[in-house]
Amino acid sequence: MSKKAKRIIPKQTPMPEQAPAERIKNYDEVPRGYTAEQAMAEAKRCLECGRPLCVDGCPVNINIPAFLKLVSEGDFRSAISLIKETNALPAVSGRVCPQEEQCEGKCALSKRYESVAIGRLERFVADWEAAQGPPPIPELPPPTGKKVAVVGSGPAGVTVAADLIRKGHHVTIFEALHEAGGVLVYGIPEFRLPKAVVRREVEYVCRLGVKLIKDFVVGAAETVDELLEEYDAVFLGTGAGLPWFLNVPGENLNGVYSANEYLTRANLMKAYRFPEYDTPIARGKRVATIGGGNVAMDSARTALRLGAEESIIVYRRSREEMPARNEEIHHAEQEGIRFELLTSPVAFHGDSNGWVKEIECLRNELGEPDASGRRRPVPIKDSNFRIPVDVVVLAIGQSPNPLIPKTTPDLKTGNNGVVIVDNETMKTSKEGVFAGGDVATGGATVILAMGQGKKAAKAIDEYLRTGAW
Repeated sequence: MSKKAKRIIPKQTPMPEQAPAERIKNYDEVPRGYTAEQAMAEAKRCLECGRPLCVDGCPVNINIPAFLKLVSEGDFRSAISLIKETNALPAVSGRVCPQEEQCEGKCALSKRYESVAIGRLERFVADWEAAQGPPPIPELPPPTGKKVAVVGSGPAGVTVAADLIRKGHHVTIFEALHEAGGVLVYGIPEFRLPKAVVRREVEYVCRLGVKLIKDFVVGAAETVDELLEEYDAVFLGTGAGLPWFLNVPGENLNGVYSANEYLTRANLMKAYRFPEYDTPIARGKRVATIGGGNVAMDSARTALRLGAEESIIVYRRSREEMPARNEEIHHAEQEGIRFELLTSPVAFHGDSNGWVKEIECLRNELGEPDASGRRRPVPIKDSNFRIPVDVVVLAIGQSPNPLIPKTTPDLKTGNNGVVIVDNETMKTSKEGVFAGGDVATGGATVILAMGQGKKAAKAIDEYLRTGAW
C-alpha cells in the first residue's frame, strides 16, 4: 500500500513582529518568535521528502528533516540537541542566515508554495532551550594534548573552537575587542540580533572548555609565528574590518562614515543606549546610506532609531539586483526608508564648517550583466541631481585588515587582501595555519563563515592527529 499523501499547507505560519511605527523608536528585536504551538504547526508542513534537498543547502550540515520531525512532535530538547551536533550558534544562524537562498530555497515546497520556515524553527528551539536555564554540556573525549589558537571570535572562529574542543583539543580564542562575537556584536544591530543572544552562544562554547582572551591583537601583541611556538595550529578568523570608499570628492567631510565605524559606534559602543552611553556619533535628520546589501539596510534602519527624520538608501542598481535579504529590504520599506535606486554618488558637498550637506548623484540605467551576474549600472549623461543630507554612511563593502598578513611574510594574500586558502581544507600557504570566514572571502554571510569554520576544524583535527600537511 502506498504511503498516504501528506496534506500540503501552502503558506508559512506568520511570524509575530513589532509594528513599524513602534519599532523605529526602539532597539528591540523586530520578529517576536514563534510560540510552541506555532512552531509545531509550521514544522508539520514538512513533506518528509525521501531525498531532502534542504540538507544540501545547509553549510553546517544540520539534519533538517529530523529536527523538524522532533519539533512537530513537541520534543524541543531533542531537536536542539540534534542541531547542536553540527551548529554551535543556532540562535544566531536562525536569525541572520539567508535561509531563503539555502535550506529554504531547496525545500520541496518552495517549487510551488512557501517553503518550511526552517530558520524560524531553528531560532525557536534555540530560544526555547535558553529559557530552560543553562544548557547541558555534552560528554567530551579525553584531551589529546594538542593546542589550537583561534584568532577572532566571530562566527568562523567560534565554530572552529566548538568543533575542535569536541575533538579533545585544547582551544584558545584571541579576540582583539573587549567583547566576543566579531561582526555579530559590532556589525549587526540589536533589533536584528540581540547582543544577549550572541553572548549566550559564546558563553556556551566557553562552558565546553574553550579559553577566551579578549583585548588581544594578534599581529601586534604577538605575531602568528610567535603563536606557532606555543600552539600546534592557528586558525585565522579575523573577518573583514577594512572599509571600502568611493574615492570621490568630499568623501573626507565631517558626517561621512564608513558603515563599519557607524555600526560599531551604534552597536558595540552602545550609542543606541544614549544617554546611558554617550558615544560620539552624528545623529543627522537626513541620513543617506550608500549601498544595497544587508549592511546598508542595517545602517539605514539604525539611522531611524538614532532619531533621523528621513533615512535614504542610495543604490546604483534596481531593487531586483539588491544583494540584501528580501526580509531586510521588506523591513526597511515598512519602516518608511526612502529608496533612491539606479543612482550613483559622484561627489559630496559640504558647508562652511566642513560638514556634509549634499550628495551629488547621477541616474543610471541597467546594461549587460557584469562579473557578479547582475546587470551593470550605466550612467545617464547630464542626469546630475543633488540630495540634501547631514550624515552619509558608506556601505559598499570591506576587506580584511592587513595587520596579520603584514606581520606574517609567508602568508599569501589575493585580491583585496583576502588570505588565500584551499577551499576544501581552509589551509593557507603557511604550514599549521588555516583561515576562514570573511578574512578568506571578503564580506560574506555569517553562515558561510560558519561552514568554512567546520571545514577548517575537520582539516585541523586531521593535521593534529597525522602531522601531514
